[in-house]
Amino acid sequence: MAGFTETAFVKKLTDLNNSSQSIQTLSFWLIHHRKHYTTVVKLWIRELLKAKESKKLTFMYLANDVIQNSRKKGPEYGQEFGLHLKKAFEHMSEAEEKTINSLERLLTIWSERGIYNESQITDFRSALRTYIDRDVMQRCVTDRVAGKDGPPPKKIKTNEPKISSKKKEKTENDVTVEVVQVDGMVETHVHLSPHTPARDPPEPEELIKAIQDLENNIASADEGVRQRIAQLPPSVTEVSSISNIQDKEQAEKLSEQVNEAVTLLNEYNSRLGTEMEHRKKVSSMIRDFLQVQQELLAQAEQNLEEYQDKLIKVYNVRNELKSHIQNLPDLTQLPNVTDGLAPLPSAEHLFMP
Repeated sequence: MAGFTETAFVKKLTDLNNSSQSIQTLSFWLIHHRKHYTTVVKLWIRELLKAKESKKLTFMYLANDVIQNSRKKGPEYGQEFGLHLKKAFEHMSEAEEKTINSLERLLTIWSERGIYNESQITDFRSALRTYIDRDVMQRCVTDRVAGKDGPPPKKIKTNEPKISSKKKEKTENDVTVEVVQVDGMVETHVHLSPHTPARDPPEPEELIKAIQDLENNIASADEGVRQRIAQLPPSVTEVSSISNIQDKEQAEKLSEQVNEAVTLLNEYNSRLGTEMEHRKKVSSMIRDFLQVQQELLAQAEQNLEEYQDKLIKVYNVRNELKSHIQNLPDLTQLPNVTDGLAPLPSAEHLFMP
């Protein structure tokens, strides 16, 4: 993978387009070079402020992909972006309605998944509404000064998240596919890296270690302790045996046995409780891991289908090209002009009877 330089990153931002493949490829490159996160975010906000209106939303999608998919390997990205996102949302508050809707939806996702805390989300939303609120207030003041009521002002946005024009569909694997409009064009955003759920999915190494720890500390499979419990004498397990006590010595001996049994059972119950909690944790990790793998599988299958369609089109073009070449005249059958052509007939010969 190419090394990181400011020039290379700016060039990649210039070449960035709103396709999922372009966004995800650059996101992967940035996460790989996460040690340069401060420079990355500084250049990102600088280029966003001077980018064309049609690319600003793409810059935000890139930031979202980096923030969500770097939470395990580079959480510093989320923190650094958080310092500049308010400025970015305020800058984009003058965008078109469909762009505002997309940004509102993005904030809702961050809130639901705990990407940023509610205080930060509120600040971002307030920055996004800055231009609209200011425009409405200015029109109200102007109308009052002019002494006319004028038309009712547009409804000021509230704190309720505004759902964008994105269309959600559920696949067979329960994968959410979002269809958005970017610059008037309908686009399906597919990410090779899955969206991060409320709990970060475990890395394969973490899951393997958790399963191995569970296997090495299974209290329910401890045959030795279970056998000791099963072999406890009836005098310890049955209350009726107390009536058989004849003297103080027997009572003290039974009390000692009961205390030992209580200690044994308490320790074993504690181990079983720990095992149960560990099993719940591993079960949750497996569920999150499988969910991510199902998303990856569904997205890979969709990408495979798209590329297979493209391959068929390329094959068709190649066959058409071969057919066209075969129908061209055979240049080898033409006269050899390098040796000179026969002289043209004279006027006499043309008009001779």
